[in-house]
This record gives sequence, structure tokens and C-alpha cells, in this order.
Amino acid sequence: MELESIGRNIRKFRLMRNLRQEDLAEMAGLSINYVGALERGEKIPSLETFIVLLNALEVSSDMVLSSLLVEKHQADASRLMDRMQNLPAYDIERILAVVDVLIQYSSMDQE
Repeated sequence: MELESIGRNIRKFRLMRNLRQEDLAEMAGLSINYVGALERGEKIPSLETFIVLLNALEVSSDMVLSSLLVEKHQADASRLMDRMQNLPAYDIERILAVVDVLIQYSSMDQE
């Protein structure tokens, strides 16, 4: 698992908010050195520290963990396929139509 991506994403969202490491450290009650080590992937924050950082950056956990969640999404998709396997073809088509609409609207938000 590529845990250093957590630090890269923390840095990305810090920069998006135009914050210096010093600003984020102060907001989160952390040392500047610790924030730097997090961003370089040298440290992984505890859950409590992670939540404080998320609140300081005003982002959700999935935004910071997105690159780590790909494996989870693949497992979820596989589990969904397994659950649909015994359904009648008509129900599968209805489910896929709903998923297509969700994907369509999801893609619109990204444009």
C-alpha cells in the first residue's frame, strides 16, 4: 500500500488553500517539522491527528485517501457483481441503467 500518498495529498490540499506548512501546523496544533515529515511520507498520522488535519484543511478523508481507495473500489465492484450474478437479466439491466445514470451525473460534476 502506498501510504506516502497521504502526505502528498495533505500537501496538495494545503497548497490549494494557500496555506504554508507553518499555517497548517498551527491550525492543527502540530510542529512544522511533523507536518513536513507527513508531507514527505516519512510519517503516517494517527487517526486523531488525521481527523484534525482533515478539519483544518476542510476536506474529507476520501479526498486524502483517494489513491489508496482504488483497491477498495475494485473489491466493492467485484462484490456487487457477485450479488447480481443470480438476479434475472431484467433486474441486472435495471441496475446497470441506474449505475449508468449515476456515472453520467458524476462525470458532469468533474467537467
